[in-house]
Amino acid sequence: MSTIPVYDVIVLGSGAAGLTTALLLADTCKVAVLSKCDLSEGSTLYAQGGIAAVLDATDSTEYHINDTLVAGAGLCDVNSVRFVVENAAQAIKRLIGYGVEFTRDDQATGGPVYHLTREGGHSRRRIIHAADATGREVETTLEERVRENPNITVYEYHLAVDVLREKTAEGRQGRCFGAYALDRRSGKVNLFRAKAVVLATGGASKVYLYSSNPDSCTGDGIAMAWRAGCRVANLEFMQFHPTCLYHPTAKSFLISEAVRGEGGRLLLPNGERFMPRFDERAELAPRDVVARAIDHEMKRLGIDYVLLDISHQPAEFILSHFPTIHAKCLELGIDITKQPMPVVPAAHYTCGGVMTDHLGRTDVPGLYAVGEVAFTGLHGANRMASNSLLECLVYGASAASHILEQLTTLPEPPQAPQWDESWVTNSDEEVVVSHNWEELRRFMWDYVGIVRTTKRLERAQHRIELLLSEIDDYYGSFHVSNDLLELRNLALVAKLIVRSALQRRESRGLHYTLDFPHTDPIAAPQNTILVPKKFRLAPQP
Repeated sequence: MSTIPVYDVIVLGSGAAGLTTALLLADTCKVAVLSKCDLSEGSTLYAQGGIAAVLDATDSTEYHINDTLVAGAGLCDVNSVRFVVENAAQAIKRLIGYGVEFTRDDQATGGPVYHLTREGGHSRRRIIHAADATGREVETTLEERVRENPNITVYEYHLAVDVLREKTAEGRQGRCFGAYALDRRSGKVNLFRAKAVVLATGGASKVYLYSSNPDSCTGDGIAMAWRAGCRVANLEFMQFHPTCLYHPTAKSFLISEAVRGEGGRLLLPNGERFMPRFDERAELAPRDVVARAIDHEMKRLGIDYVLLDISHQPAEFILSHFPTIHAKCLELGIDITKQPMPVVPAAHYTCGGVMTDHLGRTDVPGLYAVGEVAFTGLHGANRMASNSLLECLVYGASAASHILEQLTTLPEPPQAPQWDESWVTNSDEEVVVSHNWEELRRFMWDYVGIVRTTKRLERAQHRIELLLSEIDDYYGSFHVSNDLLELRNLALVAKLIVRSALQRRESRGLHYTLDFPHTDPIAAPQNTILVPKKFRLAPQP
């Protein structure tokens, strides 16, 4: 039998969504939190900008809702947007209660206590932040609260292989009741069982060669949910952050959207400002517009980067608002108080994901999804800046609330076999994994990037099918490893991204194709929904 105890709830992932869910469950539940790396390592830790919320009298929920709908290019679910926006202030209050220290406004005279900044797509200042390292402040504070909670057990360096579903009396797949997870330090796969499982595994931006995300963002939850029988939606909408620092030693370092919100200008190498030629909002246009403009100028001129300049602002202002960015750039010989930063777009956020309702429930009973892994309808065809951490907080709380309401009626998890590797061997061909990993990410960047064509997508689709065949053969023959599991998940998510992109015969939001360069003016906007073969919509309690 497994030495791992049975829990009430297993949370897979340890960012803002996962830790919020765990903390709100832990008053009455025994919770296991599985993290691929250190507990704090993940996209939340590196989020610079902030959290969007209506906290000022000059703002309103209707303004925030409208801004989100405009950025989402007609595909946002209005009910989801309203649900998130109306619960934003409560989510911020909860973070402050946990001890999160947001930047205060020293100039406030009867206005908001906290400093609010503005980012692309927002018509008002509504981004509450902790200087330019909001994610770090939120993540480390939540980590402290989790580690001191006796009802939460943390399993670091554990990568889930697949979630488990029970067999019904009719031989069908029933509730989700746990997961197999690889202990990356021992190489052993352990069985975890619980009454409910929450996917909070983040996005899939590492499917691309260049990404602002940490290495852990490999689409694990999306792939596991698909294999378990869940529908996914809108995976063609992969957001590319317009401004990732371009430097050979600055791996994945993001330049916050707030730099443009505070007056930063995008320039060509000759000093010419170019964004007003593309959009009347210039640098404050939504991310998809800015990323495509930069991509266009780079290809038109054959340049490797453009420049982002905030040096016209007072040095004291820059140092107080962007200390992390200033320090990092200074390490690399760039003084942003005096000179511009070289920047390029990079894969940043997965707007689609596992389909859920407003309670975080997926199509599989007992399986929830919260945060970037989920498709809630909030982001539509383009996520608006600083709505992502907000989504994590609101839906994490909603999922926790529903699980607590149902907990006493949920069945105990059934017995399940331990992981069996009796027929596999150790691999002597790890080069196959590393080669396929690099090939996948490179052709996804070349063929399924900011600007697409049907021919490029079909070429990528063909290569993915070949890779998946090789990966499946490898997976069935050798002991699993971290790199193999991540490659398996990335290749599957890449397939789903390409399938989604081929189905959308228009350009909308983050999906731009030269074959259909205009938004369909006739048909009502539709989500791209993919359905796995073993899908069966189950009644939810």
